[in-house]
Amino acid sequence: MAEDHEKLGSVSGEATEALENVHELVVNAAQDIGSFIRTQRESAEVSLRQLAKLAGVSNPYLSQIERGLRNPSAEVLAQIAKGLRVSAEVLYVRAGLLEQRPHGPIRDAVLADPFLTERQKQVLLEIYDSFRSENETRATPPAADTTQPPTAVPVTDQPLSDSQAGTAEPRNNSTRNEENEND
Repeated sequence: MAEDHEKLGSVSGEATEALENVHELVVNAAQDIGSFIRTQRESAEVSLRQLAKLAGVSNPYLSQIERGLRNPSAEVLAQIAKGLRVSAEVLYVRAGLLEQRPHGPIRDAVLADPFLTERQKQVLLEIYDSFRSENETRATPPAADTTQPPTAVPVTDQPLSDSQAGTAEPRNNSTRNEENEND
């Protein structure tokens, strides 16, 4: 019985430690997204008041987000991204709502296009990713047989015999020369 109580104490201690780690990760993520938003806002030379108005949130709420005291929802992040003229995907990744996608020239071009809305960018990238994954599953070529060397065909100046050429008649060199002279 004492052993069971001891095991239970170590399990609850591990659970408490895990919860503390999760809490620390959430606080760090909130501070990270907040400082990232502040940095983006300052580099865009937009005041806190202007961004709050563009994002449709109050000044105090945006200030709390920037200081890491509040964790914004996906909708608020999308509005902030729109106000900062950055991709919402970038903010979602920084906030831990999305996993980082691999970069590539097509993805970068879509994300950088100022004429596309955030929704259009998201849909284009989803379609692109689905095409790529579909083609990757189909495009697994069969392995080449490397045990047999490729068959070589001898090249000679002599015309092929009937047995080598099948049913085709070999051309006469004199006929070939006469055709070239007529051209």
